Amino acid sequence: MRMPPFELHTPSSLDEALSLAGDLQQSNQEFDWVAGGTDLLPNYKWHLNAKPHVISLAGVPELSELSETHIGAMVRLQDLADSEVVHPLVAKVSSMVASVMIRRSGTVGGNICLDTRCFWFNQSEEWRESIEWCYKCDCGTGADCRVIPNQNTQCVATYQADLAPVLMCLGATIHLAGPSQSRSMPLTEFFELDGITRNVLTPGELVTHLTLPDDVSEWRGDYQKLRQRESWDFPEAGVAVLWKSGPDGSPSDLRVATTGLESIPGFHSAEAIAALTGWNGGPSVDELAEAVRKAVKPVLNTWYPPSYRRKMVKVLTKRASSGLLEV
Repeated sequence: MRMPPFELHTPSSLDEALSLAGDLQQSNQEFDWVAGGTDLLPNYKWHLNAKPHVISLAGVPELSELSETHIGAMVRLQDLADSEVVHPLVAKVSSMVASVMIRRSGTVGGNICLDTRCFWFNQSEEWRESIEWCYKCDCGTGADCRVIPNQNTQCVATYQADLAPVLMCLGATIHLAGPSQSRSMPLTEFFELDGITRNVLTPGELVTHLTLPDDVSEWRGDYQKLRQRESWDFPEAGVAVLWKSGPDGSPSDLRVATTGLESIPGFHSAEAIAALTGWNGGPSVDELAEAVRKAVKPVLNTWYPPSYRRKMVKVLTKRASSGLLEV
């Protein structure tokens, strides 16, 4: 598969990168940001929505800062996995992404902004042409959605990244910058329920870093994922469960988030609040797992069928909650 032609820009500072983005916008030229390139470049080889310009962030040093409460967008996933300053669960989930070689290139920002996936979309150009394309990459044909036909108003491609659910449960804030403004918001408000738009980033904006609250060290928990192979595959389902322990050892606060099941990672605050009401150990964990299972709505666009993925959500939630019963 041959890479389509594009012009690569290599700014050496954030201000230069944003200036380049502004100039390209003013001249009505489309572009992509590239961080580690582990997702974007394979998509370009498959001719998936390639742009004529690509701006690399590899030479922007201010995006690589890492501390207990600050994670730069260009921090490599392997550096995060090896770090002794970040929350242990952040390090653990980073180590569960793909393989070491991919983690050495892949970045935090790239993982958070991972393009949604669908087995009708993530294929070669020749394969997609043979089935008359799809709604997410119709190549000007007006093609229908292959997963849910006759509803071309929303793409249902699935978000399959690992970091977001854990960072959402830790109360992370995401920070964005563009040619005309900078803004911040809770990570739970960053995603949009559409497989094409994916998130609230506007043209020219990029993620600069994420910050965590000062009480991040008080949270305990686990992340469990379902995938076909340990060394490469994206999560077919993933569940993060985090909690703060009260004086008697029972949870005083509880948060649950999922990934690999819909077009955005799910933050299940209602289910967590209900489980905390009248906390009763094992039975409460069972109720929580069943509530999360009912809340998720996977569709048939990844390798495991939706019914199996929903069943496994219940299993994964129980596994991720096992620490709650160690009192």
